[in-house]
Amino acid sequence: MKLTRRHLSAAFAGLLAMGLALPAFSQNATQSLASESVIETIKKRGVIKIGLSLFQPWSMRNKQGELVGFELDVGRKLAADMGVEPEFVPTAWDGIIPALVGKKFDVIISGMSVTAQRNLTINFTDPYAFSGLAILANRQMTEGFSMEDFNREDVIFAARRGATPAALIPQLFPKAQLLQFDEDGAATQEVLNGKAHATLGAEPTPSQDAYQYPETLYVPFDTLFDPRGEAFAVRKGDFDALNYFNNWIAHNHRTGWLDERHNYWFATTEWKED
Repeated sequence: MKLTRRHLSAAFAGLLAMGLALPAFSQNATQSLASESVIETIKKRGVIKIGLSLFQPWSMRNKQGELVGFELDVGRKLAADMGVEPEFVPTAWDGIIPALVGKKFDVIISGMSVTAQRNLTINFTDPYAFSGLAILANRQMTEGFSMEDFNREDVIFAARRGATPAALIPQLFPKAQLLQFDEDGAATQEVLNGKAHATLGAEPTPSQDAYQYPETLYVPFDTLFDPRGEAFAVRKGDFDALNYFNNWIAHNHRTGWLDERHNYWFATTEWKED
C-alpha cells in the first residue's frame, strides 16, 4: 500500500482526537471514583461512623458511661475537621473487620496494627500512632523467670481473641498454652487471679496495670515485641478516602497534635481519675 500525505493527515487527526478524548475520559473516571468514595457519603450524611473496640487507654467508658480515650479524641477531631458529627460504633474485636467490609461504619480507628494478613481484606492509612507489645506477668507465678522460661508447656498465656498478641504468642512461645477471651480486661484478670502466668499487651497498658497492682503484676522485661504502626482501616479500593485520611494524619503529625494527645493518654495517668 502506498502511503500518501492524505493517509498521514488522517492518521494524525485520529491521534489528535484520541489525545483530546483521553483527558476527558480520565476526568470522568476520576469523578466517578470520587463520587463512590466513603468521603462523599460522610459529607452528604453529615456524620462519620467510626468502628472501635473498647480497651484502655485507646477507648473506654468513664464513670458517666461516656466514651473517652485516645481514639475518641482522634475521631472527634477528625469529624470536626471534616465539618461532620462523629458516631462511634463499639464492636467486638474479632468482628470489627467484617463489620467494616459489611459497611456497618465508614472507618476503623481502634489502635489497629498494620499487618500483611489484614491487608488482604482491608486497606490501611499511614500510621497515626506507634506502639509495641510487652509481657505482663503474675509476680508470684513467674518470679525469677528468664525469657526462655515463658516458653514452657506448663506456662499459660491469656490474650484477647483476634488481636495481635493472640497471633504472636504462639510464635514467640510455641510451647506455652494460650487462653483466649473477648476482651483485654478478661485476659488481664486471668493473670491477676493467678489462672494464667502472663499476657502480652500494647504499651502502656501493661505498665499501667503493673502500677495499679504492684504486689501481683509486673513487667519483667524491657523488651518490646512486634513494634509497629497503628493506622485507620478503610474498605479496599477507596483511594479518595486513603488520600484524605493520609493528609489529615500527616498534618496532625506536623502540628504535634497527635503526639500531644498520645502522650496524654499513654504517658500520664491524669485521666485515671475519671
